[in-house]
Amino acid sequence: QVQLVESGGGLVQAGGSLRLSCAASGRTFSSHTMGWFRQAPGKEREFVGSIRWSDSSSTYADSVKGRFTISRDNPKKTVYLQMNSLKPEDTAVYYCAATARFTSGSDSEIQYVYWGQGTQVTVSS
Repeated sequence: QVQLVESGGGLVQAGGSLRLSCAASGRTFSSHTMGWFRQAPGKEREFVGSIRWSDSSSTYADSVKGRFTISRDNPKKTVYLQMNSLKPEDTAVYYCAATARFTSGSDSEIQYVYWGQGTQVTVSS
């Protein structure tokens, strides 16, 4: 069982930056692909990006590519989402998620077994 707790959300002006963190419990963190998703008011939850367990390679949604960076620190059992050049349309609740062990993951929610409670990011114009 993996429990995930996000932190780092808040209010920021357009053009600003935030770094979200997601701390995991348990001893299997390094074997899970980690993903970030977001859900804006009135919209479905959407994929932001992911970082694979095997080689720490990352994949991003087109809407955030070049602005957001995902990284992971396996000894600290933490994954990060660095968000730069934020836009009002980035406003959403951001969720951290983990796949089952030794799974590459994808941009589909069904690949992710464990979810955090979410953290609010609000970007003002």
